[in-house]
Amino acid sequence: MSDEREGLEGVLEIMREHDLDAVRIRSGDKSYELVLRTEAQAVASVQPAAPALQPQPAGTTGPVAAANYKKVAAPIIGVFYRSSSPGSEPFVEIGDRVEVGQVLCILEAMKLMNEITSDYAGIVRRILPENGALVSLGEEMFWIEP
Repeated sequence: MSDEREGLEGVLEIMREHDLDAVRIRSGDKSYELVLRTEAQAVASVQPAAPALQPQPAGTTGPVAAANYKKVAAPIIGVFYRSSSPGSEPFVEIGDRVEVGQVLCILEAMKLMNEITSDYAGIVRRILPENGALVSLGEEMFWIEP
């Protein structure tokens, strides 16, 4: 365990040297997502990432998408923004009709703003992350009903 911790601390040092905000690492059957917080916090978060396909335990009451809904997942790790700038109108709202190629949100990664566009035409039924939340690679962001 101490070798593993030392290895992760080494990765954090590399992140600081190269001004990286986040990195995902896989080692054998383990997966880690390391995220550096702001300088004011001066803390690095090391969390084992959840398996990609983890069944929901019986009795939980989380939201469930209809079978026909298309899901838009985060293609990168980044901070989720619903609009182009604070005070601007969101790109989309629940109930809006979207077209293929339409901008849904922005993900900020390593100080770059990445527009995330829809691969589907349909109606936005759910927006899962909160504005300003950190989303992980593959995390569901939108449910679109074709």
